[in-house]
Amino acid sequence: MNQLILLALGIGLLLIIVAIIWYFQHLRELERSTRQMVESREEQSLPKELLKKVKQIEINTRNVVNEVFSGEYHSVFKGRGMEFAEVREYQPGDDVRLIDWNVSARMGHPYVKIFEEERELTVMLMVDVSSSGNFGTAQQFKREVAAELSAVLAFSAIKNNDKVGLIIFSDRIEKFIPPRKGRTHVLRVIREILFYKPREATTSIGTALEFLSRVIKRKSTAFLISDFLAEDFKQPLQIASKKHDIIAISISDPREISLPEAGMIELEDAETGETIVIDTTSAQIRDEFHLKAMEQQNQLKSLFQSIGVDHIHIFTDQSYVEPVNKFFKMRARRLAL
Repeated sequence: MNQLILLALGIGLLLIIVAIIWYFQHLRELERSTRQMVESREEQSLPKELLKKVKQIEINTRNVVNEVFSGEYHSVFKGRGMEFAEVREYQPGDDVRLIDWNVSARMGHPYVKIFEEERELTVMLMVDVSSSGNFGTAQQFKREVAAELSAVLAFSAIKNNDKVGLIIFSDRIEKFIPPRKGRTHVLRVIREILFYKPREATTSIGTALEFLSRVIKRKSTAFLISDFLAEDFKQPLQIASKKHDIIAISISDPREISLPEAGMIELEDAETGETIVIDTTSAQIRDEFHLKAMEQQNQLKSLFQSIGVDHIHIFTDQSYVEPVNKFFKMRARRLAL
């Protein structure tokens, strides 16, 4: 009788556990389907011209993702660590620390655990939307280049089954989208980068880095995309780079490096509103402007090198494909050493 009672209790407990597991799986499926439905409605509610521009970026970047960056991305960016895959029989030379003693005891001879690299990453796009991004004298504004490059990185990430999140910042955190997977989610990320209207004009890269360290608990690969016309972010960058794999992508316009000979022109700082009139017919003034700009660029490169942060420099009048692809190949060689 006691055995029957214990058996009944055991079966009842098993049924309760099964029911609990089913309930939580059902909740996850319901949450996922609800999120997809909301995102789909959100996408359909966009004005047609905005939706068309987002879709056009997807089309423009598809070939780059499929043909250029896909394999490089997979080989360059590592997962969080190693995860258990299976067990197999012990072979001479295997590390004895990997022996699975439970399986070995059941089978009567030694078996070892096999681990594989955990591929899933959290990719964070950190995009500067301060007013200086609304500048461009070539085919695109700096902000448009940032959006297209973000699209390439985001689509490469989801092609690799990684999660993608977004931090939009000026001198404050303007928008945070937690990391998720899926094409609809990536389209939302691109839309926000393209059409978000910032509340502030100035830049604080340090604020963005501090926010990243605070809200993303596990190690992520963070692409910090900005023109880096800011100061005092060395310490936050040092702290964040100890926890996260940060890749700095600086975007510049050629007219921020050298001035044309165009007579008297008025230059306005997009973030502070300060203006200055200069005579570009003067070769000395043009040379001084160029030397100062190059000095700032060199100081920025030295800063990244001193901290050990990878850096990609992109110009608005040139394709981003070559510098990004070059970076991927360089990093792959470095990891292979």
